[in-house]
Amino acid sequence: MKDNVRQNTAMGIKNRKVVAVVFDRTAFFELGIAVEVFGLPRPEFKNWYEFSVCSPEEGPLSSYGGVQIAPGSSMRSLSTAGTIIVPGWRNPEERPPEKALRALARAHERGARIVSFCSGAFVLAAAGLLDGRDATTHWMFAEKLAQMYPEARVNPNVLYVHDGNLLTAAGSAAGIDLSLYLIRQDFGAETANRVARRLVVPPHRDGGQAQFIAQPVTTCEDDGLATLLDWLAGNLSQEHTVASMAGRASMSPRTFARKFRDQTGTTPAQWLARERVQFAQRLLETTNISIEHVAIEAGFGTAQLMRFHFQRTLGSTPSAFRNAFCPSDAG
Repeated sequence: MKDNVRQNTAMGIKNRKVVAVVFDRTAFFELGIAVEVFGLPRPEFKNWYEFSVCSPEEGPLSSYGGVQIAPGSSMRSLSTAGTIIVPGWRNPEERPPEKALRALARAHERGARIVSFCSGAFVLAAAGLLDGRDATTHWMFAEKLAQMYPEARVNPNVLYVHDGNLLTAAGSAAGIDLSLYLIRQDFGAETANRVARRLVVPPHRDGGQAQFIAQPVTTCEDDGLATLLDWLAGNLSQEHTVASMAGRASMSPRTFARKFRDQTGTTPAQWLARERVQFAQRLLETTNISIEHVAIEAGFGTAQLMRFHFQRTLGSTPSAFRNAFCPSDAG
């Protein structure tokens, strides 16, 4: 499995008709991705997609920022669509309209390719399409999706998932990644790369959602341990062992390890690795110092060890992270 996608079944498709299903209070950015990629005229390509928008709800539909949407097609368009995109859903706690769920289920049964961006996965799940399937959604909603639909195998770490004729993308811009992936499946890599250049985005992004998730700050009720954590966070470049940390906290190594897990929910080694990765992220984002120097400053010692922890924690590499997040004038 690649870092940014889980693909179970490669699939080409001859039916170029793409229909987006939208609802009141739809997320305009996610819909805009579908319109830009599949609905924008591209005369340089033969047999490009035929794109339309429909809704099970009466229009015009509201969106954020005072924008209104007037879908130009009816729900009947889903019966002949080769690809159906659900770019989002307004509220995970609310059940989507039954009319939409029935139409999606019928389209799935006849073999149409069903796609969701971000919270649109909740619509697919409500239609029963994700039962026993791999899927993803925005990392903020992943736990909720897994709780509400335990039959779905939710992966919160990837940018998109391809399972049979179901494809789900993570939050917001991951819809671009999945859209380019669809073009690659339908038209080949060269066409996908040309569209990516026109969008001014990379044709393929390394890593998964983990690199975009802000990690919570560790809280600690033990004042002595909290003081130690503050000191460690300010001295990550030094070498630390359980014995040395325990000695600084005036505890035996065994007592220290137990108290540390009780207070932080993790081991000293895991806590240090996470703090070092986060510190390295800040250096990569805000400076132009070399990868090797970042590894030393963050306490990893070698770039190879830092790459190992980046891959395990973020699903990415230090170089890929810097390319994605570091402005060219940093430093």
